[in-house]
Amino acid sequence: MRDRDDPSIVDGVAVREAVFGAELVDRNYRNASDFHRPVQDWIAGAVWADVWTRPGLDRRTRSLLNLAMLTALNRPVEFDMHVRGAIANGCTVADIQEVLLHAAPYCGAPAALQAFRQAELVLRELGVLGESE
Repeated sequence: MRDRDDPSIVDGVAVREAVFGAELVDRNYRNASDFHRPVQDWIAGAVWADVWTRPGLDRRTRSLLNLAMLTALNRPVEFDMHVRGAIANGCTVADIQEVLLHAAPYCGAPAALQAFRQAELVLRELGVLGESE
């Protein structure tokens, strides 16, 4: 387990804030209980610092990949957060729609339908999807 003063944790928290905003990071990371803190430290270091900062893919691409994987895994809470993150990382509504449609034959119609429903709710809440869309 990493120490909270580990530079990778600090770097990971900064990336996480850039994607999700400080409010969510405060809620999920800084306000974590002593029991929950070790997994938050691991996520900050291993996921956000070690993986999200690698040069091979940009954040936009990583966001789209996450949406496809979270659709396949049926992880609604993480999916909602990553729809928000995808918009913050420069993904368009059309990008998200295409990724979810592409996931349908690989993940199954029920998973894709659920992902479309969830994404639509989040996108409307963010104000990037109009009523007629």
